[in-house]
Amino acid sequence: MIVSRRLKLFAKAWTPNMAVWGAALGVTVIHFTDWRLVLDYVPYIRGKFKKDD
Repeated sequence: MIVSRRLKLFAKAWTPNMAVWGAALGVTVIHFTDWRLVLDYVPYIRGKFKKDD
């Protein structure tokens, strides 16, 4: 029972930090991959990258 309380406190303390690191990792992955492919799913930005075939 004491271990679970300790783990809950640990998780509560580190959740915001892990959220920020996760967001930074997500932005980094999008930056180094095909970002236009990702932005095609954002409704407002979708029309800016249309290709004229």
